[in-house]
Amino acid sequence: MKSIINTVANEISTVLAQVSEEEAIHLSKHLREAKRIFVYGEGRSGLMGKAFAMRLMHGGFPVYVIGETVTPSIDADDLLVAISGSGSTGAILQYASKSKELGAKVFLVTTNRDSKIASICDGILVIPAATKYRRPSEPQTIQPLGNQFDQSVHLVLDAIIIGTLQTENQDSTYGEMTKRHTNLE
Repeated sequence: MKSIINTVANEISTVLAQVSEEEAIHLSKHLREAKRIFVYGEGRSGLMGKAFAMRLMHGGFPVYVIGETVTPSIDADDLLVAISGSGSTGAILQYASKSKELGAKVFLVTTNRDSKIASICDGILVIPAATKYRRPSEPQTIQPLGNQFDQSVHLVLDAIIIGTLQTENQDSTYGEMTKRHTNLE
């Protein structure tokens, strides 16, 4: 078991080392400039998106998850952060297209720089990890399906929030973030 844990950790470290700092900074800039942030992904990518949205909320950002009943309409000056390993998920393409039509910015987190969704976005963050498709350009992994992508997305987006909060003059001290954390548990 220890060997498997070490292999997974090494795989993720290799992926994280290849993430473009410029792309991460570009996403951070979009987060700071957005009036409101909307997040969407399907399946496990959607779960990583919800974790990202939660931490953004803790950081004091106005953030919504698409598909929740309390999510308002998206407008100009808003940002949609879409998460799709393949960059071709149908529902995400639909939401990205509609968001652009309404004047919002769209930022894609993906493995596929040349995807359909990427072609209409204001920015992309490439996570060079394996997905369930196992395209020739994807790294080898012992992990099933899109585990490597999802784990890497979670860590990279958390790091981007940390960096964004360090550069943002927000009320985002540890104490303030703790106050925003749920207290109904």
